[in-house]
Amino acid sequence: MTSSQARKRADGLLARIYRHRADYLYIAPALGVMLLVIAYPIAYTFYLSFFSTPPSLAMSEKIFVGFENYTRILAARSFHEVTLNTAIWTVASTFFAFVLGFGAAIVLNREFIGRGLLRGILLVPYVISAVAASYVWRWIYHSDFGVIGAVAMQIGLTDRPINFLDNVDWVLPSLIVVNVWKEFPFAMIMMLAGLQTVPDQLLRAAQVDGAGVWQRFWHVTFPHLKGVTLITVLLLFVANLNHFTIPWIMTGGGPAGASEIWITAIYQLAFGRIQFGLASAYSVILFLAMIVIGYFYVRALTRGDDRRDA
Repeated sequence: MTSSQARKRADGLLARIYRHRADYLYIAPALGVMLLVIAYPIAYTFYLSFFSTPPSLAMSEKIFVGFENYTRILAARSFHEVTLNTAIWTVASTFFAFVLGFGAAIVLNREFIGRGLLRGILLVPYVISAVAASYVWRWIYHSDFGVIGAVAMQIGLTDRPINFLDNVDWVLPSLIVVNVWKEFPFAMIMMLAGLQTVPDQLLRAAQVDGAGVWQRFWHVTFPHLKGVTLITVLLLFVANLNHFTIPWIMTGGGPAGASEIWITAIYQLAFGRIQFGLASAYSVILFLAMIVIGYFYVRALTRGDDRRDA
């Protein structure tokens, strides 16, 4: 973009703002509230991340340490282990929730007897409280009284109870299963809405031309779903990256940190070890990662507007 084009775009933006100056007065109270409850905590978190706050000192006696909190976090071996857990948790939960939700949407997009009932049943995990779901799944996974272990022993798959949540190899996959079960209805709703926007005329025309089921899906249906697919995946990714309830209630990050992710590690630092400066630096790292994801999300939302402007 040349300087003249940039200047022209800036002039157009200022003219648009001036033309709608009265509209901004209506949203000024809401913007003020957002600045108070969102912008101020973010700014204070950035500020606090440059200080050391030992538990023995009051907050008013915090010690300025510059970027030491960031270097401590990035150099710690535990950070790399937690980051790996976070990546596995986020990517696996997003992928399987989307795939399962998309498959359910394809099924529900067809007309059949009992479709409304099935749709209501599949929505149950999404409307259940995450806290309640976490406690129910803790009992389902229980090594002594859990349903899964009891059924596995009954049919002869194992001769002793399966230890899901206290095994360092099984705990993270077990939590991912719960998270996928909780979140796939969201992907189902989004993709079902997208499937219902695909023109029937195009599908029938492709069928008349001899296109098979897969060819119709790949060349007709899928191109219409690219936008909603990208938005759904990004929303799932953000939600999983920030998901706290299920891993904290079910395992608290254990055993031996095997299910620790960024958000639970931040909570442990802030309210377990009372190291608010270190926790703030950790939060800033997470916030920067969210900014990157948010950029792609906004690009996905405004892609149509950019094409119209062009």
